[in-house]
Amino acid sequence: MAEEQGSEGTNEQIANGEDSLPQIGIISQYVKDLSFENPNSPAVYQWQGQPQIDVQFNIGSAVVADEIYEVALKIDITATAEAGTAFKVDLLYAGLFGMRNFPKEQLQPFMLAEAPRLLFPFARRVIADVVQDGGFPPLMLDPIDFGALYMQQAAQAQAEGGEFTAPEITGQA
Repeated sequence: MAEEQGSEGTNEQIANGEDSLPQIGIISQYVKDLSFENPNSPAVYQWQGQPQIDVQFNIGSAVVADEIYEVALKIDITATAEAGTAFKVDLLYAGLFGMRNFPKEQLQPFMLAEAPRLLFPFARRVIADVVQDGGFPPLMLDPIDFGALYMQQAAQAQAEGGEFTAPEITGQA
């Protein structure tokens, strides 16, 4: 009978919204900063051949409020040809994530692997659109395996005897 009361108490807690299961939700996604440069227009439209595309990205996170975190993808792209720079795109795309009852040991893997995986398709679309609006064919970035990158960086940090930590984005609340 004591077991029945215990399970009833658990059911009451869940019914009252007081459960302790981990919960994550995307509150919002947004372009935080966007820059497109076309320094050699209109001559660039006469250039022959394909430009070389250099893509760099970073992931940052910050605590915004109690149980609310911001994760941001910083993507810098430069397209160059023999004649010079065709275009340059700098995008800071962010998302707010609400997390309740989330284990602290899983917070960093979520912030550096899963959250960027959720944000990337939307950042990719912004980049494709802005490049196309700049007069070039849309730039469709290849998918990125953020989980594999996280595991690789964590293993490298462990091999070097250090602890792998997420860089903070400057200027955050």
